[in-house]
Amino acid sequence: MISGSIDIAPGFKVDVRTTNNRGFTPEELAQQCADKIVLVADTAPDPVRAQAQAFKAQIEQLVAGYLKKAVQSDRTTVYNALKDAGHPELAEALKGI
Repeated sequence: MISGSIDIAPGFKVDVRTTNNRGFTPEELAQQCADKIVLVADTAPDPVRAQAQAFKAQIEQLVAGYLKKAVQSDRTTVYNALKDAGHPELAEALKGI
């Protein structure tokens, strides 16, 4: 039998997010990213909290835009690799995704 203990810092939080039969969308990943970049204390004054939430929304939109570009760029790379490997029908099928 193995036993042990772990000391966890006060306020330690674990966040688990899952999807069902799919991966995360760029928007979902951007939200997760913004949640890590911008954290607003519960004790922050209302004007500060509002400004931080507005900043967080802008970060989320910016990251989502870049993630969408990354997905499109990767699909272009895979499309070209499939064509170069002699699978033009698979490459065309990828366009429909």
